[in-house]
Amino acid sequence: MHTMNIASKPTSLKLPAALKTQLLEDAHRAGLSLHAFMVQTLADSVRRTRLRESLTRDSVAALSDMKTSGLGYELGSVRAYFSDLASHRKGLQAKPRDLVPTHMG
Repeated sequence: MHTMNIASKPTSLKLPAALKTQLLEDAHRAGLSLHAFMVQTLADSVRRTRLRESLTRDSVAALSDMKTSGLGYELGSVRAYFSDLASHRKGLQAKPRDLVPTHMG
């Protein structure tokens, strides 16, 4: 992951010895300095947090839409669709047809 070359502010971080040892090992395996590895790891964590927040907002909105419209997808159909899609991406079958919502009741 590439970090932006922008102004930065020094931060002091006291790490437990065992954690620092693990970070050093992981940084070495990744071919990075400890500093670069920690910056990358923190940036990845922030990105995942933002993605989770976005997923939560989208999920709440989708649930509200489903309750308002009465339309939704059966869980079994969704699972089958994604299974078929995975097979398609592996080149094992044709692309699955789009799911069609049904009235939930």
